[in-house]
Amino acid sequence: MVHSLLLIEDDASISEMVEGYLAKEGYRITTVSDGAGAIRVFQEGSFDLVLLDLMLPNANGLDILQAIRNYSTIPILILSAKDGEVDKALGLRFGADDYIAKPFSLLELSARVSASIRRATQYADTGSGQEAAQAPSKLLTVGELSLDPDNFCVTKKGETLKLTAKEFHILKLFLQHPTRVYTKAMLYQLVWNESYYGDENVINVHMRRLREKIEDDPSNPRYIRTLWGIGYRLGEA
Repeated sequence: MVHSLLLIEDDASISEMVEGYLAKEGYRITTVSDGAGAIRVFQEGSFDLVLLDLMLPNANGLDILQAIRNYSTIPILILSAKDGEVDKALGLRFGADDYIAKPFSLLELSARVSASIRRATQYADTGSGQEAAQAPSKLLTVGELSLDPDNFCVTKKGETLKLTAKEFHILKLFLQHPTRVYTKAMLYQLVWNESYYGDENVINVHMRRLREKIEDDPSNPRYIRTLWGIGYRLGEA
């Protein structure tokens, strides 16, 4: 299966370099250089992942990120010359799934694209054939939250919550194993499928963002509790 990528990047040299490399890797690439037209192109096309530069003419990359997140859980990988912790945290907080700073290795970029698409398609796989048609979704519930693992859907009090792929996977882990305690290293390895090197900020940002969506009071969480110095576990909501 050929995966389609949307590359939103105003630097022509970077755009040509990324497009050429990823095309050789078997991806179909659509490029946009003007931030003002990025949302229109996204809405008119069908993509499996978005590569987004934050510094664009006529638009703020974070605004584009939020606009896409308003109606899509598609994996979004930020490409940016801004490599400070605050910039990375903002990108993740606004809904990005990954962040890679310029200049970057094309080999690493390709690996991150592949991993992001693999995770997203894994979560969205609803099965096929008669078995899928006959087997109803097995909902995972806690308190007022309900998660449908087959249809990539989370509801609270009957209203659908807009979670990113990583937020969905984090919540799914806790609901599938309600008595298990997860350390930050465990969460990173299970959700990102990468070795953990102590980058707590990535976990902290995603956990905070998830709590803002599922908790009535994120500062006093009921669903995902913090065990200080250890990790997290599902609460008795």
